[in-house]
Amino acid sequence: MGVISIQNKGNGNYYIGCLCVIPEYQSKGIGTQAFKHTQSVYSDWRKITLITPADKEENIKFYTQKCGFSVASKSMDGNIEVINLYIER
Repeated sequence: MGVISIQNKGNGNYYIGCLCVIPEYQSKGIGTQAFKHTQSVYSDWRKITLITPADKEENIKFYTQKCGFSVASKSMDGNIEVINLYIER
């Protein structure tokens, strides 16, 4: 149904490289549960970050409204504008 990948950056800092749910399973709480599960598995987390394209409004809404992330900044990755998101304890 989906996948989540997370990288341990040390000292309680983690980076989500991918959180994907197959389209027909989206909007059923699977992504939110995957993220919450990740927080419980990596219980030492202090800060989790990720990057998503700025034009992917659904992604930004999911992370900020469903998972509690905040927008840190916008930047350019080549010719793509991206949003840097984070959540801290």
